[in-house]
Amino acid sequence: MHSLSETTHFVSEICVAGAILGVVYNILAAFLAPRFNRPMKLDGVSPRPVTIFKPLHGSEPGLFPRLASLCKQDHEGTIQLVCGTQKRSDPANQVVRLMQRMYPVAEIDLVVDDRARGENPKVANLVNLETRARHEIIVMSDSDIVVEDQFISRLVAELDNTEVGAVTCLYHGIAAGGVWAEMSALNINAQFLPNVMVALTFGAAKPCFGSAIAMRRDVLRRIGGLKPFLDELADDYAIGKAVRAIGLDVVVPHWAVGHVCFERSFRAFWEHHMRSSRTIRSIDPVGYAGTIFMHPLPLAVIAVLTGAQYPIALAGVAFVSRAILNFSIERTFKLRRHALWLLPLHDTISFAVFVCSFFGAAVEWRGQNYRIFHDGSIQKDTFD
Repeated sequence: MHSLSETTHFVSEICVAGAILGVVYNILAAFLAPRFNRPMKLDGVSPRPVTIFKPLHGSEPGLFPRLASLCKQDHEGTIQLVCGTQKRSDPANQVVRLMQRMYPVAEIDLVVDDRARGENPKVANLVNLETRARHEIIVMSDSDIVVEDQFISRLVAELDNTEVGAVTCLYHGIAAGGVWAEMSALNINAQFLPNVMVALTFGAAKPCFGSAIAMRRDVLRRIGGLKPFLDELADDYAIGKAVRAIGLDVVVPHWAVGHVCFERSFRAFWEHHMRSSRTIRSIDPVGYAGTIFMHPLPLAVIAVLTGAQYPIALAGVAFVSRAILNFSIERTFKLRRHALWLLPLHDTISFAVFVCSFFGAAVEWRGQNYRIFHDGSIQKDTFD
């Protein structure tokens, strides 16, 4: 009995310390956030032509306006938009054909090709697009990304530095509607994005994001094209790692694009969150385990349940720190406000995902089950 009491007291002290550290971390992230929405001035940007790769899968809500925004860029150079699917029956094909009719002057290509094979269907799609690029600057961007009119010009300006091998973009969440889409957007804005900003500030991360990756065609050739990443779940991270391996930098500029969240159910949110968590764990297991203190509210609740002193104050301060961080992110990127009651719900589920992510290596993606290996590669799981 005495041993149980000591154990409970020890757990309580650890959780109190973790919660306090998490509160400090949240305030620090809130303070740093405004630094990450300061795009460079675009005076004298080179009007170089650009090819954009858009791998598509299904007719996602709002796909047409997201694609159309790439045909209305404030960029003096030519823009070629290459969209790809792997099935003739894919409804995204009709969206692209409508784009071609609505913007007859624009260079819009549709590639329907299922020849490329690999465990990562998005990369297989991109491999099919490689030979269709007409221009020297290549931009790869996921289908759920929202961009502003100066998106391409900003990327080109960042690439003008000869030491830059690739440019990648931070992203914030935009809910497409419904509570679980809101939760998914909140997960990006109040969890993922602050963590990346703090890590970048202190040089603790070298990320690369599928939201947007821009590079010159010769750099893409030097890393072997896109085929080496066919079996990588974290293909974006692997691409960035390959660029750095040839001695070039991957720049993360201080501005962000939007990531539209479509989750319609708890299961969809859970699976998406679990896939992201287990992917990060496979890349950096020690660093991922160390992020436990980034869950101050659940840690504070556990501390309260195990007998911590000043229970209301501890949980209250943890919640306020989360609210301050969320407000800072929303203000920095001019986002619609999330309801505050979503924060404790999100943080509870997020902590559960964090704990569960250590028990197993299975993830679900586009209706298919995969197993993640320690090197970040994936394989379809046939033992459902």
